[in-house]
Amino acid sequence: MKCGFAALLSAAGGLVMLLSGASPAAMAAEVLTLTSSAFQDNGTLATKNSCSDKQKNPNCVGENISPPFAWSNPPEGTKSFALLMLDPEGRPPAGVSHMVIYGIPADVKGFAEGELSKPSDKYVGGKSLMGLGTYFGPGPPPNTDWHHFTFTLIATDLDPKALAPGMTREELAAALKDHVKGSAGLIGRFRHPLP
Repeated sequence: MKCGFAALLSAAGGLVMLLSGASPAAMAAEVLTLTSSAFQDNGTLATKNSCSDKQKNPNCVGENISPPFAWSNPPEGTKSFALLMLDPEGRPPAGVSHMVIYGIPADVKGFAEGELSKPSDKYVGGKSLMGLGTYFGPGPPPNTDWHHFTFTLIATDLDPKALAPGMTREELAAALKDHVKGSAGLIGRFRHPLP
């Protein structure tokens, strides 16, 4: 019975695609996507991606090298992007905002490894919980389970220079109200290395 139901669902999906005139690949290609060549969605971040500033976080074990990112298929009307990084398990229930950048011009298609670890004319730096306008890598405490660092790319209809530097995640969320064209996410897991 399950096989018959699955076949029916598959046939129905094929009929919808046939009627829309789109192939599965064409339909998927229309979706805004965020990827990294360094890790798969829900994959693990490298130790080098962990923070390095032990004064800001004594649990830092890495080099604070930001992973590379790429995106494709921005929605029509996109003028700029924002890219956020949040550790939802850090300091519950609010989580820890590790990166807030925005004002990324629509013609930018991604960032190379380490590019988000320093200021750039390709984006406007906001303000993370650490008070930084750049990437600040994972640094969860020892003896805790995996933290799921969520990277969120947001397509907006705002000019890249529309927002002032130094906005927090919450301030940016308020400023983007009614200006979001679409979003995509990617999760990288990290935990303090086991002894």
